[in-house]
This record gives sequence, structure tokens and C-alpha cells, in this order.
Amino acid sequence: MTDYTNLQLSIDGHTATVTLNNPPAHTWTMESLPALKQLVTDLNANDDIYSLIIRGDGEKFFSAGADLNNFSDGDKGRAISMAIAFGEAFEALSAYRGVSIAVINGYAMGGGLECALACDIRIAEAHAQMALPETGVGLLPCAGGTQNLTMLVGEGWAKRMILCGERVDAETALRIGLVEEVAVKGEGLKVAQALAQKVAKQSPVAVSYSKALIQAARNTPPAQNLIHEREAFVKLFDTNDQREGVQAFLEKRKPNWQNK
Repeated sequence: MTDYTNLQLSIDGHTATVTLNNPPAHTWTMESLPALKQLVTDLNANDDIYSLIIRGDGEKFFSAGADLNNFSDGDKGRAISMAIAFGEAFEALSAYRGVSIAVINGYAMGGGLECALACDIRIAEAHAQMALPETGVGLLPCAGGTQNLTMLVGEGWAKRMILCGERVDAETALRIGLVEEVAVKGEGLKVAQALAQKVAKQSPVAVSYSKALIQAARNTPPAQNLIHEREAFVKLFDTNDQREGVQAFLEKRKPNWQNK
């Protein structure tokens, strides 16, 4: 695959693991954001990959977000470019056809937390700290933070974190629904890999359809989505995996998914 700036890609079976590697705090840049978008595009085209795990290198930072030096001179043109790059990268991540899992193995601040929010599932290691502190420096979250955080934790906690600049630890994040599980320090990747192995047992096509329906609930009325749900169910009968899945169950064997 392509060389992705500040992103280390490894593939094991049906799982791709991306390690953020821009020390010391794995901040996002105008090079790494398009690289993430391209990486997701490439994974979408690889039928053998069912899951994507994202983690930060080391144990201190998942990602500290954007480097504030980019905004120190008040250049509005640069701000527009960065906002677009953040939005395109994380929207591509959110739309990834498989299952994305963020391993928050340290500080996830600003655009770093927004990256995790764009994933389907979040695992926080016990020492993790999460915040959207942009308003404290005269900015605001512009890569989905105001929307994705609110959908996960509700308006009250979203306002505490964004309007009050409140930082949350792993246990608080679990309690308010920001993360789905807390892992022991250094064990987040193993937890994510175990989830990815569960994903690999499901039909990739059925997972992709189901994920799209779940996320459609954010914007589309239930009555409309219920129609789409039934349509997608019937559409699965045009796939090889539907036939394989049912036959494998009846024959008491593991299915051999073709992702089509």
C-alpha cells in the first residue's frame, strides 16, 4: 500500500491497525489528514479487511489534535484549509465500510478525541484523559466534535466538555457513554483485537449495511429508516454471503465469507 504520512499501517488477517506516529503528541498535520482519508479509501477497496484499529504510538498520547502553531498568526486561509482537511479525514473514517475501533491509550485532546469520536467503538486505557479544550484558546471543535460528542453523551455532558473545557478520565468516559470499555494500561490493543476477531465472524456485507442503517438514525426519521432496513435485508439476498451464512449455519460449520 501507499506510504501514509505519520500513520503506520499493519495488517493481520482481516484487521488493519493504524498507529498514529507524529511524536511527541501525534498531532495532525496538513499531510497526515489527507493521508488518513486515502488510507481509509484504500481499506474500503480491500475486501479482505473487515476492521480498522487506530491507536497512538507509546503510552502517553493517543493524539493531542492539531498543532496550535498552525493558528498562531490568525491566517484565515490556513484555518479554512485545516478545517476542510479535518472534516474530510474524519468523515471518511466515520463512513468506513467496516468496523473502526479507537484505542485511546493516553491523552486524546481536541482533534485527537474527534478522531476517536469518528470511530464506531472506543476503548480507553485506564490512564486515558479526554477533552475538547478548543474554546479555552478561542477556537471550537470543527471536525465533528460538537455533533458526535453530543450524540454519544447527550447535550449536558457535551456542554460541560466543550463550553466548560472539562476533561474526563477513563472511568467518567465509560459512565457517560463516551467509551464502550476501559482496559488496563497497555492492554487496549488486545481488547480491540478481540473485538475485531468477533467482527471477522460476521458477514462483512451485512455488517456494512447494518452500520449504515445505525448511523442513518442520526439524521433520518425512524419511519424512513425502517423502510430502508427492510430494503437492505432483501438486498442481502443478492449476495453470496447471505447464501453462505445460512448454509454454514445449517451445516454446522464456519462460514467462508467472500465480502460480496
